[in-house]
Amino acid sequence: MTLQQLHYAITISETGSLNKAAEVLYVAQPSLSASMKELEKELGITIFHRSGRGVSLTSDGLEFITHARQIEYQYAQLLGKYGKTGKRKKKFGVSTQHYSFAVKSFVEMVKQFDTEEYEFAIRETKTKEVIDDVITSKSEIGILYLSDFNRQAIEKLLRTNNLTFHKLIECDAYVYLWKGHPLAQNRSIRFEELGDYPCLSFEQGASGSFYFAEEILSTREYPRMIKANDRATMLNLMVGLNGYTLCSGIICEELNGSDYVAVPFETDADTRGSRMEIGYIVNQSMILSSMGELYIKEIEQYLNQHAKRQKV
Repeated sequence: MTLQQLHYAITISETGSLNKAAEVLYVAQPSLSASMKELEKELGITIFHRSGRGVSLTSDGLEFITHARQIEYQYAQLLGKYGKTGKRKKKFGVSTQHYSFAVKSFVEMVKQFDTEEYEFAIRETKTKEVIDDVITSKSEIGILYLSDFNRQAIEKLLRTNNLTFHKLIECDAYVYLWKGHPLAQNRSIRFEELGDYPCLSFEQGASGSFYFAEEILSTREYPRMIKANDRATMLNLMVGLNGYTLCSGIICEELNGSDYVAVPFETDADTRGSRMEIGYIVNQSMILSSMGELYIKEIEQYLNQHAKRQKV
């Protein structure tokens, strides 16, 4: 087994096609196919299921690709630190639930590096993909939240995949809506007051579950529910339909604009457990890179400033 074969396998898994992978890799398709068959023979497993529609990972293949990504990532880190050419760009990626403060902190971190020497990536995505990206080393850091409701399920998934959760901040829930909403001027909002307005939720995909929801109280019955898959669409729905979402209240006006407000959510006996613990996940066997350390520092500074503003 060679590093080249690992790279080939990863590229095939990402493109879902031997032909497309061959184009990306600049190799002949028969050579690529032969290399993968040799690898499968050596390992004694079938990595890819081949069909007329392309290729897909088998269960063994999914596990193999996870390890292959980690090896390729660590190899790139070694080359970046000890390589003689110095031409390889150092990579740093973050996967996050839809938090504007995570993007703002990423921006501040990137400003401190030469983007000609580094390859940066930030992915606002589904909860399961945040976890998967860190498992496969596609991203070094993942940002998500835990609550009384999802903690057991999420922590079990993290432990199974050798990931650790580090707490950044604990906060009460807020109702996030646009400033022209009929409830925007309230000092607090109760759950029953929201019944006439659509609840907005980030779509979690076909494999989504209540435990992967980015919004608290995901098991409650909402008379009106609309799914969205990006933050910009969510904000448009708030304005166009007087929609709302339940969030941490940590809002970056520089990115989201000043047309939105976060009103404290008033809990009762039926809505307890709505407190959120936001943190970051990493592979427990990896040491944070200099970019990772600086990114976490930027987030902590932003969250500390937010906490001070809340006390004023």
